[in-house]
Amino acid sequence: MDVSSLQSRYLDSCKKHEVLPNSAVLSWFYKAEIQKSELGKCSIKFFLNQLCNADIYPLIDVFLAIDSSDVDAVDILHESPCNFNEEYVMPLLQTINLKLRVVDLHDMSPEENFLQVANLWTTTAALSKLPSLVELRFQNCLCCKDTGPCPASFGDKARIAFEKLGSAPLNMCLSSETSSISIRDATFQGFHAKENCGDLLSLTGSALIKEGSGKFDNLSHISKVEISSCLQRVGSIEISSDFPPNLNGLSNLENKITDKEEILARAHMWDLKNGRPTSLKNYISHHPSPICFEKHYREYMVALLPRLEVLDNFSITKMDREMGRTIFSKYYEYLPYKRQNKQSVVTVLQKREMGTTGASCPNFSKFKQSCHYGKSPCHFSRSLTAAKLGSAAWPLLHPLHTFSHIYKEGSKRLRARQFEYHPSDSRLMVYGTLDGEVVVINHESGKLVGYVPSANNMNSVLGLCWLKKYPSKLLAGSDNGCLKLFDISHIPPIVSDVNCSAGVVTFDDFDQLTSVHVNSGDDQFLASGYSKDVALYDIFSGKRLHLFTNMHREPINVVKFAHHSPFLFATSSFDHDVKLWDLRQKPQWPCYTASSSSGNVMVCFSPDDRYLLVSAVDNEVKQLLAVDGRLHMDFKIASTGSAHNYTRSYYINGSDYIISGSCDENVVRICCTQTGRRLRDFYLEDVESGNSLFVQSLRGDPFRLFHMSVLTASKRPCSKWEIIKVNLLASSHGTEEHSHGQNIRSTFLGG
Repeated sequence: MDVSSLQSRYLDSCKKHEVLPNSAVLSWFYKAEIQKSELGKCSIKFFLNQLCNADIYPLIDVFLAIDSSDVDAVDILHESPCNFNEEYVMPLLQTINLKLRVVDLHDMSPEENFLQVANLWTTTAALSKLPSLVELRFQNCLCCKDTGPCPASFGDKARIAFEKLGSAPLNMCLSSETSSISIRDATFQGFHAKENCGDLLSLTGSALIKEGSGKFDNLSHISKVEISSCLQRVGSIEISSDFPPNLNGLSNLENKITDKEEILARAHMWDLKNGRPTSLKNYISHHPSPICFEKHYREYMVALLPRLEVLDNFSITKMDREMGRTIFSKYYEYLPYKRQNKQSVVTVLQKREMGTTGASCPNFSKFKQSCHYGKSPCHFSRSLTAAKLGSAAWPLLHPLHTFSHIYKEGSKRLRARQFEYHPSDSRLMVYGTLDGEVVVINHESGKLVGYVPSANNMNSVLGLCWLKKYPSKLLAGSDNGCLKLFDISHIPPIVSDVNCSAGVVTFDDFDQLTSVHVNSGDDQFLASGYSKDVALYDIFSGKRLHLFTNMHREPINVVKFAHHSPFLFATSSFDHDVKLWDLRQKPQWPCYTASSSSGNVMVCFSPDDRYLLVSAVDNEVKQLLAVDGRLHMDFKIASTGSAHNYTRSYYINGSDYIISGSCDENVVRICCTQTGRRLRDFYLEDVESGNSLFVQSLRGDPFRLFHMSVLTASKRPCSKWEIIKVNLLASSHGTEEHSHGQNIRSTFLGG
């Protein structure tokens, strides 16, 4: 289809929609037609300030045919204020698809959810689909207001490269100082944006495409109103924001350095103190995007975008690529279970049917020896999991209330405070509320299974534990010390104020309770709270057996039994200590004590009881050997500096990975238990208010790989408590019932 055919299509569409043709649009087609006849190539520039709302549908009709036309590129530009409704911008960009080259939204102020901040993972996932991407800017050198490597900083060779790039026929790069595409209340690792702090993200959309390219991969599976919608189609993206410069996010490089780093340092090529190439010392960042504050930002981008030649006006050298690979392999996992290459689900299934190993790792025999996963009966399920996770950049999110529809009188929503998956029934979940209710639901269908209204003596429910041998029974404890055992087979599945006493066992109170846990024999349980004591109860008699006093120097926040021993239990205290105890020794002295640098928020055993996972205030997360308390893994999660950032961590996928979140942050981090490397992070945000959703608690689904639920809370102006189900193996893209009209939005913003 030639340009004249596109013009005819536009005129026909105007007639169809009963609108007058826009003379400016007709002139753009005319100029493109002349350009085609003279040069053999043409691009069409659409200026948003010359459009009106009536033009939108005819233009969409034209853009739907643009990919099959002989137009080489389409530029969307904005030069001055206009009457064009800005909510139409994203539909236009999405419709243009493969031919979109330049996007310049300078001085526009779209609504907050126009773009979604992307992180290291999602940004590189989108950009890796651009085979012609050679330059990328999320910040620029202070002396440079154009694309290409900075001539002043990188010498003659870089200046020559800069000139070559600048002379490329399809180099249509535009530049702007700032723009106004904003996302408020965003939180980035290591620093928080203040409430209503203004513009956090700006997209100028400069494009740089090598001559001869123009065909990109099929990206139809990513189509939501997010930043990747633009990134998929634009050759070189500039994203910037008015934040203080922080060069490449490498200032917190771990004290332990690799041999390669030390060798480079001795060659005066690597700055150990700041964790960056020495050639970046004099680099002055200008308008950095929040992504530039991510740890190892530059190395991550360089490692996963091998065709990239220039990043932030800084040429990528062989040394940069080598360092990028080194840093990435040390701190990050590309895919779970040490899979090195992405495979499709179909490929994995075909290999299973053919009886082949399906291994995607080089030197697979060494992999088996060095990693505890090996070629186990779970090998193919893990390969399938890696394939699914590799194809899903954004997780699928289910706010529990959106499909459970459980409300009190006056349509008041139940405010969850604690929750637990059922240990043997994959459908069931129990949660306790801030108002003292206990609710059992089928979290797959959303149906109410049982509801216990708040009694006068039940306050906020902080402790919940299912019995394993008696799957219909669960223990609940509230912060005022009330302890009760319920049988859900006697609880009516309706929301009412009528208390049902059938099957309820009441125990002696434990004042200021914070935690309860039943042992593996289902005959005893422990309770701890805001005190230095722990109480042991007999489930069958309902009596308190012992009160172990002064077990710690400060309050004991969490107590946990081992999964396979009814006698061993661990305590975590704000006195910085974690202790292992044995009931057979009438706990007077612990088996051992392990210490953290700050107060311990919680502890739990791995499902096989090989490890203890210890979470201390402000992201100090460590894995200890349960046998003697020695350190096995320090996950090295960056701290925020807050003494009130209470961190909680749990195992998922058996003992293979952990998930970790903190009450002052809206990020959930996923790390490998055997290597400590980061697999993914994802952030949570409330779309209705634009506020961050902060992590109060979280649990891995014991029946589904990389499924979990997160208890979140928003802050001012109104506190909202919400349980969110998360599926990392399915993308939110293309799932209308879960991605639209709901109250949360996820953004991956790496570590």
